[in-house]
Amino acid sequence: MKSAMKATKSLSLLHTITKSIKASTRCISTSSNLLHNQYESIPKEKVDCVVIGAGIVGIAIARELAMKHNREVLVVESGQTFGTVTSSRNSEVIHGGIYYPHNSLKALFCVRGRELLYGYCKERGIPHQQIGKLIVATLSEDIPKLDVLMTRGTENGVPGLRLLEGHEAMRLEPELRCLRALLSPASGIVDSHSLMLSLVGEAENHGATFSYNTTVIGGHFRGNHIQLLTSGSKSLENNTSSSLLPELILLPQVVVNSGGLAAPIIAKRFDGLDKRNVPSPCYARGCYFTLSNTRTPVFHHLIYPIPEVGGLGVHVTLDLNGQVKFGPDVEWIEGVDDISSFLNRFDYSVSGNRANHFYPAIRRYYPNLKDGSLEPGYAGIRPKLSGPRSDYVDFVIQIGYETNSEMVLPSKNLFRGEETHGVAGLINLFGIESPGLTSSLAIAEHITAEVMKSKIMR
Repeated sequence: MKSAMKATKSLSLLHTITKSIKASTRCISTSSNLLHNQYESIPKEKVDCVVIGAGIVGIAIARELAMKHNREVLVVESGQTFGTVTSSRNSEVIHGGIYYPHNSLKALFCVRGRELLYGYCKERGIPHQQIGKLIVATLSEDIPKLDVLMTRGTENGVPGLRLLEGHEAMRLEPELRCLRALLSPASGIVDSHSLMLSLVGEAENHGATFSYNTTVIGGHFRGNHIQLLTSGSKSLENNTSSSLLPELILLPQVVVNSGGLAAPIIAKRFDGLDKRNVPSPCYARGCYFTLSNTRTPVFHHLIYPIPEVGGLGVHVTLDLNGQVKFGPDVEWIEGVDDISSFLNRFDYSVSGNRANHFYPAIRRYYPNLKDGSLEPGYAGIRPKLSGPRSDYVDFVIQIGYETNSEMVLPSKNLFRGEETHGVAGLINLFGIESPGLTSSLAIAEHITAEVMKSKIMR
């Protein structure tokens, strides 16, 4: 099975194992008394570790498992290739770790992930720059908020933080206008595609298989065995039914649900996992605009306003070519059905009319922004766990340990977003929004350590 999968890495899972199914799985489906009768005739395949989702976090986890622990890893991705959703539609910022409550998963993973990410990029020649960030207060009532961020960042171990008076910040950035600023020298930018390409290559070189155009539509937990239900993505395109039938059932030892926008939906369709364990997803759409008609960059640092509800505000970021980008804004999306979530059926178009909301927000710190200088860029969707006017929500990582009962409610660490449930071998990652890119290698390090523990290895 493993050799056949290695030889056809670029094919979808259904194509990858069709021949082995005919030869070896019929006996599994007819002899096992663990499967539902309705799934008896569906082909099945035993695998070691399955990672759901080929975004930056899923890729990093697959690489860590295959490269450092010699596990056989299958990455199942509904899209045509890796990193086509949130991982490629963000600011590409390497965050310092300032914004997040002390000892939260976001703080811990961001700080550790930043260190790992800079080291990885330097060793592999991944394009990146440590250009620094200025968080700016443009109103007097915002100045105390900078003090809070300074304290929080210091507690989290972010190096080099410094509060600047307005004239000091404007000396660094002449186009900037502010009363005070917080300088974070540790922040930077990275070419996310080059990063993901490198991680995928290393994962594949150590035996990991990437199965694109393959969607996980649910799962079962029967007799201490996980059954993962999969279907070809094309088969779902015209399907409007909520009861989806799989085309293939995987029988893995370990499942890491790193499905991003679809992760909670996948978990809710997992029979045997108490649905009270699964948070409801909230989708926040954000648009970016680029600055046109500039021969030289008007800024050389990342410029961020005081954070707002739902995000970090319309900020300035730069790409590695010096192109100035502004965004994202926040637009809440409701009524997303399961299949749309699985297949990434979101509207990513950017209307030029949205610039009307960008100009006043940007001019609070960049008053010289000229009318007509913003051009539509791109949009992304953030996999949030809290909606409008909601409080901070941490990353949520659910670890499955064996238990005497079939289901347990989550046992949650009050200071971190870690929870436990009773489905041994299943790890769920929920709400991996910003700073997910920065945290990716640290999350992979943590998840892999959990996988290698004997309690979730049968």
